[in-house]
Amino acid sequence: MSRGFDSFDLDDFRYALPDSRRERPPREYPEEREPNRGAGGASNPKEVRELPKTSPVGDLRELTRTVHRDRERTYSLRNSEIHTLIEAGKFRVVGDDDLAKFAYAHDRARMDTDIRNLVRQGLAEQRNTSPFKNESRQVLTLTRRGQRFIRHHDFVPEDQAIYSGFVKPKEANHDADLYRLYQKVADDIERKGGRVLRVSLDYELKQKLYKKLSEAQAHNDARLDLKKQILARELQLPVVQGKVILPDMRIEYETQEGERARVDVELATDHYHGNHLVEKARAGFQIYARAQEAAGLRRIRDEREITTAILSF
Repeated sequence: MSRGFDSFDLDDFRYALPDSRRERPPREYPEEREPNRGAGGASNPKEVRELPKTSPVGDLRELTRTVHRDRERTYSLRNSEIHTLIEAGKFRVVGDDDLAKFAYAHDRARMDTDIRNLVRQGLAEQRNTSPFKNESRQVLTLTRRGQRFIRHHDFVPEDQAIYSGFVKPKEANHDADLYRLYQKVADDIERKGGRVLRVSLDYELKQKLYKKLSEAQAHNDARLDLKKQILARELQLPVVQGKVILPDMRIEYETQEGERARVDVELATDHYHGNHLVEKARAGFQIYARAQEAAGLRRIRDEREITTAILSF
């Protein structure tokens, strides 16, 4: 569920510094020369070639690490580790299990090796989403250093927000599920011949909207409600009964015909009540729910006679 706006200092840092010079790294981590070693890992290097080759940083199957310079620091990273930083940065938090499935083709041993290297170099950190073991999951998030590194080297387009830090533990499970949901929606787009261009979370959309609204307030604009609706239209955000409705996630993409399009996605939870569903349905969002919660939400939908599909993922 989209959260209320908290402040104007969301992390959307945009650095535009020159690319680093690259060189072959020294053998800094001898214990990691065999990335598939460990329980459940592949013993045959050929199995690493099943890793996806879809990242702009290069071939994710490459085993060699490269030295990247960032201010006074150097980092020794391979392409799959940079790709992992990008994924965590775009979604703020990413569950380890989902990362293993979608970014590492189920090669858990390779992922664990990469994460250890990222954590050791201070670019990422692992956290648990709850102190209660039966409710917790392990997630990965960027540090400020990792966020700066991605920006420094222009590994993502300038208009793609990159986040750092574990900001709201109570919402971490919901936020981590957005990465899994993104994979489903992106697959649907690509099956139709489209290409994903960027993803925006509600953090970014709120920041843009409320930054403009704060400027209007500073100028004592008497027509603030009207101004809010005008700004919402500029951001292509729907207004329902005078209220701006924000999706959990917006995915912008290029269609097979080369046209720019977008889809606004909402991850509904069992905490939703009827009014939540009414607003999201009227806003025209694609509404998804975890499989175990979808049936209950459909009952609420039917009781309120809401015309919308609730899709499971």
